[in-house]
Amino acid sequence: MKVEDFNYELPEELIAQTPIEKRDMSRLMVVDRKNETIESDKVFSEVIDYLEAGDCLVINNTRVIPARLYGKKETGANVEFLLLKQLEGDIWESIVRPGSKLKPGTKVYFGEHKLLEAEILDVMSGGTRKVKFSYQGIFNEILDKIGLMPLPPYIHEELKDRDRYQTIYAKYEGSAAAPTAGLHFTDELLTKIQEKGVKIARVTLHVGIGTFRPVKEENVEEHEMHSEHFYIKQEDVDKINETKKNGKRVISVGTTSCRVLESISDENGMVHVCEEDTSIYIYPGYKFKCIDGLITNFHLPKSTLLMLVSALAGREFILKAYNKAVEEKFRFFSFGDAMIII
Repeated sequence: MKVEDFNYELPEELIAQTPIEKRDMSRLMVVDRKNETIESDKVFSEVIDYLEAGDCLVINNTRVIPARLYGKKETGANVEFLLLKQLEGDIWESIVRPGSKLKPGTKVYFGEHKLLEAEILDVMSGGTRKVKFSYQGIFNEILDKIGLMPLPPYIHEELKDRDRYQTIYAKYEGSAAAPTAGLHFTDELLTKIQEKGVKIARVTLHVGIGTFRPVKEENVEEHEMHSEHFYIKQEDVDKINETKKNGKRVISVGTTSCRVLESISDENGMVHVCEEDTSIYIYPGYKFKCIDGLITNFHLPKSTLLMLVSALAGREFILKAYNKAVEEKFRFFSFGDAMIII
């Protein structure tokens, strides 16, 4: 299978640069696998019509940290850090620019009065750096003061309201990118969904920036997936397993929730309490064990996320849906419109 098989033509003007004013008024495409139909005339608040009492919606409650930092070396040279993953304590894996100038032992200072200091400890595989931070006070409070939201590289507009790159249920800090399928939900919509008898289960997967990295290999099978940390609690495991036992559907909100569930489920789709890293790579040919449906955004051409949705609904069917979305001028990527695959 070639990576080129997951390509499609996308006019640049369809890449959403800013979030829509009201979260749940983005457009919704409904991809029905059983009936092989594609509906494109819905808005996201109508997603409730495709959920049934007894179903379980699984959301990712990770919270994006303002992980982009601009600082200076002792020489006064400007540098940029993007925090990827907390390794232990105050030691993080980071993307640094300019990488060639930031060797082990180099110190970097951020914020007025050197509010935050970083020392490069090591060069990691892929060219990222192991970095140790020193500071007075609370690290996340300092990030809130001096850090910027790590918007994807295809977004060029400034984000006026930081909260619009967080889901309304974001809770546990640690992501370098938002689980964007969840950006469409409002408190009001989630309340209505629960009142309909749909269970809400939560997982926490901290999204790494690897989610935006292009697949460079020619063959799909040769790509190596990035690793992301996740955990799930007993009460959420119970909701998911109860749903499976009752013969109802588990609907994943986003590819991140999907990757957690498929990483921890047995052959019967039952899940268990777990905290670890996952580097699961889902592409056509994969047999889903846990999820029965997926709410997601429209993904980049030739990306692992497009491969994942193709594994669920079929490559040709998904590309047909994507080409329809292009024709009908849907908005694409992080701040774009949504799709539900049922």
